[in-house]
Amino acid sequence: MILKVYTSLLLLFLVNSVWSRTVRQVYDDLDPDHWSHYTSECPQECFCPPSFPNALYCDNKGLKEIPPIPARIWYLYLQNNQIETLSEKPFVNASHLRWINLNKNKITNSGIENGVLSKLKRLLYLFLEDNELEEVPSPLPVGLEQLRLARNKISRIPEGVFSHLENLTMLDLHQNNLLDSALQSDTFQGLNNLMQLNIAKNSLKKMPLSIPANTLQLFLDNNSIEVIPENYFTAIPKVTFLRLNYNKLSDDGIPPNGFNVSSILDLQLSHNQLTKIPPINAHLEHLHLDHNKIKSVNGTQICPVSIALQEDYGYYGNVPRLRYLRLDGNEIQPPIPLDVMICFRLLQAVVI
Repeated sequence: MILKVYTSLLLLFLVNSVWSRTVRQVYDDLDPDHWSHYTSECPQECFCPPSFPNALYCDNKGLKEIPPIPARIWYLYLQNNQIETLSEKPFVNASHLRWINLNKNKITNSGIENGVLSKLKRLLYLFLEDNELEEVPSPLPVGLEQLRLARNKISRIPEGVFSHLENLTMLDLHQNNLLDSALQSDTFQGLNNLMQLNIAKNSLKKMPLSIPANTLQLFLDNNSIEVIPENYFTAIPKVTFLRLNYNKLSDDGIPPNGFNVSSILDLQLSHNQLTKIPPINAHLEHLHLDHNKIKSVNGTQICPVSIALQEDYGYYGNVPRLRYLRLDGNEIQPPIPLDVMICFRLLQAVVI
């Protein structure tokens, strides 16, 4: 199972670079006789690299509007400009677009012409970070695989906006203005293949409802979450990386086996209000508990597998898999108790 998880994550985070390199290799052998043709189609404000004719670089040009996009373009870079509107006119011929980067502009919801995004049928990657959006734009292209909306002013998610995005694997909404009321039980309905959900740096006080079942990475740092509901992670049985740093979690807010989940490999609970280490699963590999209020560590109590049972199964037979433990910023005095080291025999690093 762990192999499958890492394979999925590798696909999620490296597909962009692999795809780009493959396309570049194809066009490195392009006949130079065609270069003048590509140059003549290139908007004056932009750069069209002859060795990569499917890309159009219009970033950092001080643009206030999008120039006409040639039909051959797959990759469109428009970040770091002054663009306020998205209208249909520049995209009339751009039926092959796969990738649009519009980060760091001044785009508002009212500036997005109705239907302009959904008409980009082949679009897979949409970057709208650092703009002035107040809600998730709608409607969106049904084939979208990544949607990045970080650092906007989003406080509202329109009903059904994600319902047809079955191919979406990454949704980034971190550093917006989302309240608990913005995340209803059906908000993420339809995201059947979502692998990463980032809602960090918002204004949540509760764990979000109805996270898609296939989610592998859930990032909820820098909110005001106080309680983990009982059996919360049963509904997301594949979650592998869980970040809850900088929240308001206390011992009373965590059920007895709240984090005793076999799928979780990396658990981050830094900068909370915990006074003891919560029960963990033997499969956990990385545990971050720095900057809490923990005063002591009892290896016998926190060990997910009894030391005697470990001895019965041999050195590696039934040993907890914890390899990294961070406890600095608490009230723990070194050295680490011997029973901790005996329990977690695979530990490679302890920060205290």
